[in-house]
Amino acid sequence: MSDVAVSFGGIHALSDVSLAVAPNHVLGVIGPNGAGKTTLFNVACGFVQPNTGTLHRSGALLTRLQPHQLAGLGISRTLQGLGLFDRMTVLENVMVGADRHAGAGFFSGLLGLPQSSKEEAALRGRATAVLNELHIEQYAARFPASLPYPIRKRVALARALASEPELLLLDEPASGLSSDEMSELGELIRGLVDRMAVMLVEHHMDLVMSVCDHIVVLDFGRVIASGGPNEIRENPAVLAAYLGNEVDDESARLARTGS
Repeated sequence: MSDVAVSFGGIHALSDVSLAVAPNHVLGVIGPNGAGKTTLFNVACGFVQPNTGTLHRSGALLTRLQPHQLAGLGISRTLQGLGLFDRMTVLENVMVGADRHAGAGFFSGLLGLPQSSKEEAALRGRATAVLNELHIEQYAARFPASLPYPIRKRVALARALASEPELLLLDEPASGLSSDEMSELGELIRGLVDRMAVMLVEHHMDLVMSVCDHIVVLDFGRVIASGGPNEIRENPAVLAAYLGNEVDDESARLARTGS
């Protein structure tokens, strides 16, 4: 991502943002509320087209590609809203994620087209393997709405992994998780880097600091710091951005309570 800028009306959501996700590394993107993290994630996914700047991988220009085209190139994602299909089983949801490897496709299999039967069996096997990897194989026949939220999050991750991506984009994967579940997630993410790169947009600092090789900090749509966890932890601009937010929040609370 090079010199990316995004504006919504008169609001500059991103201004000249550049970053790179190295192979077999975890890149973290952090920043206070309103810093531009969600917009950056949506640009990386193809949901939002930048006004200026480019997205590229290995010299190939990706800037104007749609989300399904990026998925076909090995870029997979999870979303805060999970986006699971409630009328499909967990196994079927994960099979949808593996669908980029099939010629006829999983949805052709749902229609009962005979030419897709072998490919459907392959997708089913791939999806089952990912469920086993994430230790949720026991939920394969269940429907997502019947499962606890942390398990649904893991199903969404399984669906993203089923496509065997080269780059995995994670949007707030730790939201709604307990500290133990967050630790398990951190171990899982670190275990992925031997076969893919990961970009993690997250506000849980403990997770970011423990799993990321490199961190980019946004504030008001601009990159204010970039470096390893130890550099970011002690960066004055980062401290000012976060402490400024805390001071503002405390001032607002005192104004409301009058104490």
